[in-house]
Amino acid sequence: MQVPPQDYQNVPIDIQTGKLLDWLVDRRHCNLKWQNQVLAIREKINAAIQDMPENEEIKQLLAGAYLHYFHCLRIVEILKGTEASTKNLFGRYSSQRMKDWQEIVSLYEKENTYLAELASLLVRSISYEIPSLRKQISRCQQAQQDFARREEECQLGAAELRERFFASCKQYGITGDNVRQELLALVKDLPSLLSEIGAGAGALSEAIELYQACVEFVCESSAELVVPLLRHVGKRGNTTVYEWRTGLQPLRVERPAVEEVPEQPKEDTIDWGDFTLEPTKVDDSAAADGGAQGEEIDWGITLEAGPQQDDGIDWGDGESEEVQISVLEAGTEVPEGVACGSDALTLLENTDTRSQFIDELMELELFLSQRLVEMEEEADIVAVSQFQLAPAVLQGQTSAHVGSLLATTRALLGQLCTRSMQHLFMILASPRYVDRVSELLRQKLKQAELLLAKKEVMSQKRLEALAEQGALEPKLDRLLEKTKELQKLIEADISKRYSGRPVNLMGVSL
Repeated sequence: MQVPPQDYQNVPIDIQTGKLLDWLVDRRHCNLKWQNQVLAIREKINAAIQDMPENEEIKQLLAGAYLHYFHCLRIVEILKGTEASTKNLFGRYSSQRMKDWQEIVSLYEKENTYLAELASLLVRSISYEIPSLRKQISRCQQAQQDFARREEECQLGAAELRERFFASCKQYGITGDNVRQELLALVKDLPSLLSEIGAGAGALSEAIELYQACVEFVCESSAELVVPLLRHVGKRGNTTVYEWRTGLQPLRVERPAVEEVPEQPKEDTIDWGDFTLEPTKVDDSAAADGGAQGEEIDWGITLEAGPQQDDGIDWGDGESEEVQISVLEAGTEVPEGVACGSDALTLLENTDTRSQFIDELMELELFLSQRLVEMEEEADIVAVSQFQLAPAVLQGQTSAHVGSLLATTRALLGQLCTRSMQHLFMILASPRYVDRVSELLRQKLKQAELLLAKKEVMSQKRLEALAEQGALEPKLDRLLEKTKELQKLIEADISKRYSGRPVNLMGVSL
């Protein structure tokens, strides 16, 4: 399409920014070796800025990142005012400052070197510096999100560990302020708890008699008593094993010594013990001998001459007296009526008798639950006809009463089989179990503290990333402003070379 001559001035010149330098060189606006000329100009600028007048605007220009051609023009305009006294009749300046900067401007204008330098600055800003700053800011934002997420994870993890710690403490029946001392205090209260359980077994006498009557009716034998240990505890309470075994109350109880477990030392401390070094006493006669003889060790063994000659060995074949060996049976040295060792423990403290007590409780519970089911199934004609000949104690029971007996039995069994009671029995059997439990719970708190410390580190790093982003954003804004200014200056300069035609630098997305 043919463009009319009067409209030719309005046709824009579109230049791809990435190829701006090539466009200037191809159209011979700039020299191909413009970089060598720029190096010489930069050396002169570095020398000229060493001697500058006191001026606020000049200070602002020199504080910038890079001085280009238009900055130098502005400096020359400022020097025309500050160096006006050095101007002669011919309009020239005798000031060396003015001469230096005028020379710099003329070198820039030679072969349009300044235009190539401005194009290079624009391409570098658009292609490298601006994307790099944006990438750094994006990286800081991503880091803040990651650190915030990890911070939240640490907070949730620490809260979960603390909840698990307090849940475990609740199972043990302690508050968790001082795990070791609280567990030991619970162990001290264990005898009273076991005494209460033993006293509670007295409420099962009716259930035991019901069980005994049922066994005698069904098996037609009354020689053996059911649940003997449970019956004993119900009548006499939580007595010693000695009383259960012999049927007599002990005159004296000698409980086994409880192993005192010292508290574990704190970390990073070593107990070296109390070692005392004493000088070795040396006999005067041995010291007088000297050498190897003076270093001999006295083992405390003396050799005496025996009745036999030639240092013979007595093999026991002579007329020596016979040696009699007497074997003492275990327990013969214990006086009668004294409960010691395992016999001094109560029935619920001793592991074997406690297991038997729980077994008998479960046996009674199963009987009552089965009997309750049978009583509720009234349609079972066989069972009804079978119990017509039963004793009155069996026929007079109601399902509600049997249910109450079953609830009492299960309540007593539940007191013995709770999680806290099981741990107390383990502590009673092995005092060192306290340290294992304390360390296990302490590890949960340590892990929670480590997570909280990690959370603080993540928070600090997030703040550092935020501060870095805050420092980069002003740099990006200043760079964008300078880049837009460069774009306008280059477009205006090229437009003057083509009779004011509009110039558009394409590919600049700021």
